[in-house]
Amino acid sequence: MRAWWRRVRPGVLSSLIYILVRIIGFTLRLRAEGEEVLDTPGGKIVSGWHGRSFLAPLRWGRRGWWVLVSHSRDGEIMARLFQKFGFRVVRGSTGKGGARAAIECARALREGGTLIYSPDGPQGPTHIVQAGIMWLAQHGNAAIIPAAAVARPRKLASSWDSYQIPLPFGRGLLALGSPIFVPKDISDSEVEELRLKVQNAMNSIEDQSERDLGYMP
Repeated sequence: MRAWWRRVRPGVLSSLIYILVRIIGFTLRLRAEGEEVLDTPGGKIVSGWHGRSFLAPLRWGRRGWWVLVSHSRDGEIMARLFQKFGFRVVRGSTGKGGARAAIECARALREGGTLIYSPDGPQGPTHIVQAGIMWLAQHGNAAIIPAAAVARPRKLASSWDSYQIPLPFGRGLLALGSPIFVPKDISDSEVEELRLKVQNAMNSIEDQSERDLGYMP
């Protein structure tokens, strides 16, 4: 029985989660700010924190965007879930399949694709930008677009990323900031400065979005 469940688990759970997200999404008043940045030419990395991915498929599904998902068992569920929302999925992480996945993502970005990416994933620490996004921006000739997703009311899970689950009949806000570019020919210290700039921009836009929905004074 356990072997049977392991085989069907990703399909069953991804379908159930998809239905749940759709039902909650149908009740939300969801708005987006700063979307005009998506109309600019070239590859884009929409960079949002790992625990804030619930709202993005509701707004940006069915656009042919890309998403990077780890090879873990939970990653298989997430991969199938994103595919149900119309995303193209690249499988890989820093621990397994990372090099191939990075090359595939960079190629998609050079071709003008848009990638949803969590720079603090897949295992944290939360709200800390890791180096992978800088490599992707350089080799994919892509702009990093800081993003925030906030819902009110919400449930925050007791996971490392405090995953946000919007509650029905509430409000949702997706916010996009100004693009940040990472030139290829810069020093390691300059890359670190830009990494911190991305991290600060993401935290800033999230704080502003939290204020907009009444969580902060």
